[in-house]
Amino acid sequence: MKISYNWLNDFIQTGKTPEELSGILTDIGLEVESLERVQSLPGGLEGLVIGEVKTCIPHLNADRLRVTTVDIGGGTLLPIVCGAPNVAVGQRVVVATVGTTVYPTAGEPFKIGKSKIRGEVSEGMICAEDEIGIGTSHEGIMILPVDAPVGTAAKDYFGVHDDFIFEIGLTPNRADAASHLGVARDIAAYLRSGYELPDIMSFTPGNHDALPVSIEDADACPRYSSVTISGVQVDESPQWLKDRLKAIGVRPINNIVDVTNYVLHELGQPLHAFDASKLSGNEVVVRKARPAEPFITLDGIERVLDEADLMICDAEKPLCIAGVFGGVHSGVTDRTTAVFLESAYFHPVSVRKTAKRHGLKTDASFRFERGTDPNITVFALKRAAQLITEVAGGHVSTTISDLYPAPIPPFTFDVRYAAVQRLIGKAIPESEIKAIIEALGITVLAETNDVLTVQVPPYKVDVTREVDIVEEVLRIYGYNRIEIKRQIKASLNTSPRPDKEVVQNQVADLLIGNGFREILSNSLTKMDYLDDADAAVRILNPLSTDLEVMRQNLLFSVLDTIAYNQKRKQVDLKLFEFGSTYRLDQELFLETQRLALAVVGKQDSQQWNQAPKPVSFYYIKAAVDALLRRLNITGFQATDAPESHYQYGLTYERGGKALVSFGAVNPQSLKKADVDGEVFYADFDWGSVLKAIRKNKITYREVPKFPAVRRDLSLLIDADVSFGKLKEIAEKSERKLLKSVSVFDVYTGDKLPAGKKSYALQFVLQDEEKTLNDKQIDAIVKKLIYNFEKETGAEVRK
Repeated sequence: MKISYNWLNDFIQTGKTPEELSGILTDIGLEVESLERVQSLPGGLEGLVIGEVKTCIPHLNADRLRVTTVDIGGGTLLPIVCGAPNVAVGQRVVVATVGTTVYPTAGEPFKIGKSKIRGEVSEGMICAEDEIGIGTSHEGIMILPVDAPVGTAAKDYFGVHDDFIFEIGLTPNRADAASHLGVARDIAAYLRSGYELPDIMSFTPGNHDALPVSIEDADACPRYSSVTISGVQVDESPQWLKDRLKAIGVRPINNIVDVTNYVLHELGQPLHAFDASKLSGNEVVVRKARPAEPFITLDGIERVLDEADLMICDAEKPLCIAGVFGGVHSGVTDRTTAVFLESAYFHPVSVRKTAKRHGLKTDASFRFERGTDPNITVFALKRAAQLITEVAGGHVSTTISDLYPAPIPPFTFDVRYAAVQRLIGKAIPESEIKAIIEALGITVLAETNDVLTVQVPPYKVDVTREVDIVEEVLRIYGYNRIEIKRQIKASLNTSPRPDKEVVQNQVADLLIGNGFREILSNSLTKMDYLDDADAAVRILNPLSTDLEVMRQNLLFSVLDTIAYNQKRKQVDLKLFEFGSTYRLDQELFLETQRLALAVVGKQDSQQWNQAPKPVSFYYIKAAVDALLRRLNITGFQATDAPESHYQYGLTYERGGKALVSFGAVNPQSLKKADVDGEVFYADFDWGSVLKAIRKNKITYREVPKFPAVRRDLSLLIDADVSFGKLKEIAEKSERKLLKSVSVFDVYTGDKLPAGKKSYALQFVLQDEEKTLNDKQIDAIVKKLIYNFEKETGAEVRK
């Protein structure tokens, strides 16, 4: 959402710079994502001044040029060579001085320099309107009225002002802040100051009766206000109105439509203007659509309406999809002379479902879906009618019609000082709590026994409970003013129940230190990405088919991120994500915490002295093993990874529960997500990992003083025998002296018998109390060979 600094100043004079105000907005929950300086004209007419032509004679060496002297104020006379045919003595003109960059209407900006033209010195330029971007004419220089003050900056004379635009990341619950008025209210609450509403005192209702309006569905349309303005002339908007709209990214259309857009962004109240001459039957009906009723919207598309769609109609036909989009046959055109102006409150759910059903997203639906202020419709109507008569002429010809059969009540409930202080975690003085609540426009009806009875206006749609008041108080008081008292311990295992957040942060630090980047993806996904459709947790009103269910795995969230980056030439990725997965087990909704790692592309960036290596199974395995070592988790068994996601890989289990599965993602999953290349992925059951940490304590022992011994064996084994099985046999054969088992070569080929493969294994033996002798080593190796032959049918290759 874009908010104009100058526009905000119409509501509240803060005395703050845009940068200071940006910090305040972010502190109170309206995060400023960017702050941009904008100018109503490119360059802002900087360096241009109003001058008076004092002398003008023909150029001796050029028939079409004139040599002039121009007074630009302060006693400065500039010699300027001018080629315009209409330049003459006594004219007030716009002068670009030396060093000024001018921005023409068409073409590239250029800088004015001191020069000699056919032998005559020229120290500036007398400007035509197209040369400085304020018009299109190039028939001659721009001649100003004779009373234009010499020496005045052109930007001041033409009323060109800089503005600053705040790009605010508005959260869905802050519908009350979706306007300049809403932002000004929050700033006023923070500064404990007042704000001013636009002046509507000059609004005068007409003498004729308002156009009859009937509401057939008061639930979907609780309030409908309207008025008619006659004698208008549809034309281009005045410059100030166009500049305001363009500054916040809204394209000017015509003076009538621009006023409705202006009031929407000013007050947060959507309006709609109808051509009054196109309304049949002299009445307006707010009703639900007929079954399969056709309707052509402003974009020229014919849409088939649903019976649940709320429509604004006349006696014969639909005119507008209520709160969403207007119709092509009732909109304002160049021939419109009378306008029927609507200002209504529509139920958020009704608008949201209709907008989603037809795939429409408009500024109006954005606000109606989240909840507007039902009590501002008449004020906004008067403001818009007043502006229309100012910029389009005409007059308000009817009284105001305001149908509000069942007024929406404010939210009334109790707030305990103790609850506010407990949830915030700080003993904020009760007087300050009350002052903040009242500064937010919330009425305190009573105060008894440290309990406030408050009345919250309906426009604060997300403040309906005591805990919501706590949030409001906290954001105005300041999150940064709340001290963090708890000391975070560096050790993972000093307590039998480690702090989940500490563990997660330290694991994240470990991964980031090893080149991984953390991602955060949407928990909503599409059916095609689920493992079990019968266990799907479905969304009742999904935004789209791609966001219709809760995810059952993190794999496709990660793969979608990889695909997105690959399409943008980022192909070497190391990613991790902490997130939840969801499934339905009979009637229970289950949420599981997981950690996902993924690597794709090269291990490292290109270096001059070595070629980059591609990632592999062993790369992801090293990351998994390092993480488990960091958490001091041992005693797990390795089995084959499930085939649902992996082409090949391993699962580490402990106590019958899987801690992590990792390996190469199968081609079917890669194709679904449109990912190129081989991806290696690890999926941790984070809950099981935390439980495994809880059962371990870090122990210390001295570094062994005696040397380790390495022995290698080459085994011919059946193709279905895994390394994990061989490692398990080895560890059972020698529990005390065998320190590690690894595979350093694998061979399969036509030189081996069918159904066979060859593993070359490395065994490291070490006695921590004495040096091993050959007799001990040979006895261990013989035991290993015997057990391999007995349990797997292995043969030692000579």
